[in-house]
Amino acid sequence: MTAASDEQTDASADELRNALADRLRAHNIIRTPAVEKAIRRTARHLFLPGVPLADAYADHPVAASQPWFVATMLEQLAVEPGHRVKEVGVGTGYNAALIAAIAGPTGRVVTIDIDADLVDSARQHLAAAGVDHVEVILGDGALGHRAGGPYDRIISTVGAYDIPTPWFDQLATGGRLVVPLRLRGSSSRVIAFERRDDRWASVDSQLGVFMPLRGIGDDARRIVSLTPEPDITLQTHQDQTVDAPALAGVLDSTPHQVWTGVVLSGEVSYEWMELWLCLRLDNALMRMNVSPDAAARGQVAPMFAWGSMATTRGADLIYLTTRPASSDPDGLKLYEVGVIAHGPTSDSLAHQTNDEIQTWNRDYRTRSVRFELPDTPETADPTTGRFVLDRPHHPITVIWD
Repeated sequence: MTAASDEQTDASADELRNALADRLRAHNIIRTPAVEKAIRRTARHLFLPGVPLADAYADHPVAASQPWFVATMLEQLAVEPGHRVKEVGVGTGYNAALIAAIAGPTGRVVTIDIDADLVDSARQHLAAAGVDHVEVILGDGALGHRAGGPYDRIISTVGAYDIPTPWFDQLATGGRLVVPLRLRGSSSRVIAFERRDDRWASVDSQLGVFMPLRGIGDDARRIVSLTPEPDITLQTHQDQTVDAPALAGVLDSTPHQVWTGVVLSGEVSYEWMELWLCLRLDNALMRMNVSPDAAARGQVAPMFAWGSMATTRGADLIYLTTRPASSDPDGLKLYEVGVIAHGPTSDSLAHQTNDEIQTWNRDYRTRSVRFELPDTPETADPTTGRFVLDRPHHPITVIWD
């Protein structure tokens, strides 16, 4: 017999879950009936024990990926009934449960993680939710799980710098891979790849940053503080060089500003401009995280509440900023992009960044971008918007069409 309080909790969970699905559908995040049905039927709160019910169904990250991005990646994955699916990164088990709901009883879902605690908790959550056709494997996700393949779909919920070859080897003919791929510096996109002749080609890409893959595919990050507190920090990657001792006290130097004349709406993402800068600048872009206390000191003028994108060269630091521009005819708020520079020779780096932003705005802003992993590495031609990113196993070609 079910207690009255349990019935009320279940009813509240159903209402909250349906409200979440309604919001995701209204914002065109959910685009297919299969994904909508899975989100409406999968009890997310059972994968987040101890989290208040309202938080479990809110569209923000709570010990798990934000629901809107979970739905986005499911749409990219395009699972069909009966599919065999491998997931790298078990998380709470919620994503695997959603995939299982779409693949159905004739499908098979394998999820793998190197963290034993996550594997154990995911198994418990799946059991509590009554999901019995997901296999949770303890192992290095970069190696995959050949015994469960070949897979119609493979999805990674952890970021990769170089796509492990076993992922491609374990895909069935006609299969699709969805992976958060770090391109250069801080630029990362979740890309859906399918096989096209002599290469893997993107069929969709979305802005997204995930915790990096661990194990043999590790892409560790490094944090460099610019202040003693430390409340202004740079997040750097293995393809970047930061001279921390040389940057000591760099923010105490008088800043120099360069305004680009490039104007963007406050409702437009900066993702493609930032990708262009990551490809063109010698040291790419990195996140400069700024705490509220540091922002209140007025030591920096970040672009966003969290901070700005930045880069360094020896003892020089530059970062992006904005200032209000006049509104467009539709009343949208417009902002001009600028560069703030600190350091003894930072003017040249600031002007180089300014030139690249103007080049992007003039020649590439209206173009689309695609990503390819050719069997034979290709030749870069940056003057036409074609870049090749070196990798140990699968170099990435970035093409501005």
